[in-house]
Amino acid sequence: MSQVSVFVTDEQTDHEVDVSRWEELARRSLEDSGVTGSAELSLLFVDEATMAELNVEHMGEQGPTDVLSFPIDAEDVLTDEQDHHVLLGDVVICPAVAHRNAPGHAGTYPDEIALLTVHGILHVLGHDHAEPEETMVMQARERELLERFHRSVR
Repeated sequence: MSQVSVFVTDEQTDHEVDVSRWEELARRSLEDSGVTGSAELSLLFVDEATMAELNVEHMGEQGPTDVLSFPIDAEDVLTDEQDHHVLLGDVVICPAVAHRNAPGHAGTYPDEIALLTVHGILHVLGHDHAEPEETMVMQARERELLERFHRSVR
């Protein structure tokens, strides 16, 4: 039986974040993705300065980005062999960048936050979009999770 825990923190004041809504989307997405056993994910909402620091430190890129993912032990929960508490990793989202990108990307601010949440989780679980085939698989899974869970947690 899955005992997925999602810890959400809102460490910014630029844009409103519905913590319980995004916790529910993250938890359902993880469970639907085959996470088994006792697992934990952190979902952090940060300001642009913090995101810019993380982006330079971990990606070598200047300026804030919309989402960063930091996998820890995700492979352990995708098998039935996991018998201990697993830290999946962290997903860090910048609401200010999401708000700015939303009109040309997902459409609305809530839809953009939902997309970034699911996108970050899929990265934690090992998905990537470096190659065209990987991109197609990841985007299809994003659409599936968003249709199933984002629409039902509004």
